Amino acid sequence: MNDSQANRRRFLKESVVTAAGLAGLSAMPGDLLAAADARPTVHILGSKAAKAAPRIRFSAIGLNHGHIYGQVEAVIRGGGQLVSFFAREPDLAAAFAKRYPEAKLAKSEKEILDDRSIQLVVSAGIPDERAPLGIRVMKAGKDYMADKPGITTLEQLADVRKVQKETKRIYSIMYSERFENKATVKAGELVKAGAIGKVIQTIGLGPHRVNPKTRPEWFWDKQRFGGIICDIASHQFDQFLFFTNSTSAEVVASQVGNTNHPQYPKFEDFGDAMVRGNGGTGYIRVDWFTPDGLKSWGDGRLTVLGTEGFIELRKNVDIGGRNGGNHLFLVDNKETKYIDCSQEVTPYGTQLVDDILNRTETAMTQAHCFLATELALKAQKNAQNVKLRA
Repeated sequence: MNDSQANRRRFLKESVVTAAGLAGLSAMPGDLLAAADARPTVHILGSKAAKAAPRIRFSAIGLNHGHIYGQVEAVIRGGGQLVSFFAREPDLAAAFAKRYPEAKLAKSEKEILDDRSIQLVVSAGIPDERAPLGIRVMKAGKDYMADKPGITTLEQLADVRKVQKETKRIYSIMYSERFENKATVKAGELVKAGAIGKVIQTIGLGPHRVNPKTRPEWFWDKQRFGGIICDIASHQFDQFLFFTNSTSAEVVASQVGNTNHPQYPKFEDFGDAMVRGNGGTGYIRVDWFTPDGLKSWGDGRLTVLGTEGFIELRKNVDIGGRNGGNHLFLVDNKETKYIDCSQEVTPYGTQLVDDILNRTETAMTQAHCFLATELALKAQKNAQNVKLRA
């Protein structure tokens, strides 16, 4: 195995543990996660997601990030039958085939796109390749679900919007910090029920551990991953729109920087942004500075401020001592309450399959999907550069 293949394999294993949507991967085998990180960060609930009766046939193209496993498991839970996959990298294809022996390794991308029985294609390819693939998928008459970031430039976004409008296919981006995090799902239910009154602001923090020895070359190149706000903060923009119920929004200010990785001049390790929508305001901070002493890839947090209380989520770890992730704290005018959300159901996969069959928008509206990405891309493009004194 050459160095590039070894790096990809390490990255795949590491990203299974450090992926922002790790709750969606909580059904991965314990031995795989243990091999990826000596400090397990989630409870392992089972070997695989429980299979629903097959309702659609789907395939995977592009396996460059470990998020692909969470994407596949979500669709399987929703009633998808994985029938084929394709990857240019033999080592990534071999690992995927071991995980899903029932799926056929296609000889090419074209073989999958030409298969009229395939209704959905999922992808976690290299980020700047995801939108062009999605366009080809939609033109082939199939729906598409990309890992985030699903689009890396405003030019790509314009092209995707055009083809989606022409084809009427679904272009879904798996914002897994909301869709596949059980505490976030629960928070959405509480907010909808009026538990904290009218939402005024969200504060979303997305810290990550960088683990440089496990990263492939494209990870360090802003042109490939789109920049730190485009990449990681797409989650936070999605949650801002969802919890404030905003249908229009603007970026007030943003900044990015490479503050501590001079050996990787095309990398960014810090970014933040302020955003204002027609339903509320938001602040976002993302970074690659999770220390090794934390028992998780990052202390991901979301605070939702309302007129009658607030909710704080500790998505991956409770540094106060509780095990696992999916911690929710609710404070209102009567009490302070802790809710363990580890047994909540994540509905995204089922809703997406429903939408594919019924041509509906129950998982996420297309307008919301594109607006969350547009905000992240504009914040990235217009960000001021952070320069710290030596």
